[in-house]
Amino acid sequence: MSEWKEYRIGEICETQTGPFGSQLHNEDYVAVGTPIVTVEHLGCKNFTTQNLPFVSDEDSKRLSKYTLKEGDIVFSRVGSVDRCSYVSAPYDGWLFSGRCLRVRPKDNDVLDSQFLYYHFSNEKVKTFIRNIAVGATMPSINTKLLNEVPISLPSLSEQKKIADILSSLDEKIETNRKINARLEELAQAIFKSWFIDFESFGGKMPEDWSLCKLEDITIINSGKRPIDKKTESILQQSYPIVGASSIMGYTSSFLYNEPILVIGRVGTHGVVQRWNDKCWPSDNTLVIKSKYYNFVFNVLTSLDYNSLNRGSTQPLITQSDIKQVEIISIVR
Repeated sequence: MSEWKEYRIGEICETQTGPFGSQLHNEDYVAVGTPIVTVEHLGCKNFTTQNLPFVSDEDSKRLSKYTLKEGDIVFSRVGSVDRCSYVSAPYDGWLFSGRCLRVRPKDNDVLDSQFLYYHFSNEKVKTFIRNIAVGATMPSINTKLLNEVPISLPSLSEQKKIADILSSLDEKIETNRKINARLEELAQAIFKSWFIDFESFGGKMPEDWSLCKLEDITIINSGKRPIDKKTESILQQSYPIVGASSIMGYTSSFLYNEPILVIGRVGTHGVVQRWNDKCWPSDNTLVIKSKYYNFVFNVLTSLDYNSLNRGSTQPLITQSDIKQVEIISIVR
């Protein structure tokens, strides 16, 4: 194996902050046009594409400085500053928002872009980035800070071999995820047919069935913010923090080592997540425990969260509303 060489990101990459607010406004968004990647679309190797904003061809040309090309890495600039995604061929020509940073290798003969992505995905590197972030209430990074991140490089051929192996594993994981998602969709469709729409009973609940409230078969709590950035950093070494990007506050009773269901209650409200390992749910989540775990999960994924929304400026659901949801009683 060749000798690995030490660099700083700024020595081998160009970093670029997204457009300032004065360059791009909400009214500039259109129904069809060039997609813009925002913080909410980052976190896995591939971008998520739900709720992508678009701009016109004219604005895309005006903002050409912020165009993405294959091999770029896009980082969250605020909040979960260790989140990033890789720009593969389908995303070439997209734009990135002002809440993001773009990292682009200067010389493809020195640095393989996929190797760079996997370097940023290393937990030690993610911890390093979180620790250099600034901001008391909302962690943030900038090009100067990101340029100081260290990286060790083997020869280009070895970089490619390493990246190919990791990429192959990612592809298998993604294939399994899609299969599981499809099976989950089928299970939820069957659940809705039987217990929500009562299609097997002519559209009516059987007379010998009864209703109860969700609080009768669950324990529902709110998540909590770690007390400060230092505590958050310590926690993240052992406990994944689940939920929103702005997380600060601490009490040991908010650590979970058991299967729970986590619901987004602010902003991306109604997003239901199974969590079977240790975690720390953040302050804009609701945490649900129940011995009827799978049944409750299907109930939660079947709810109309827009009807439960209490927010004016942004979506919001409350503990009380979730507790009062009526469901089929499975307790005999």
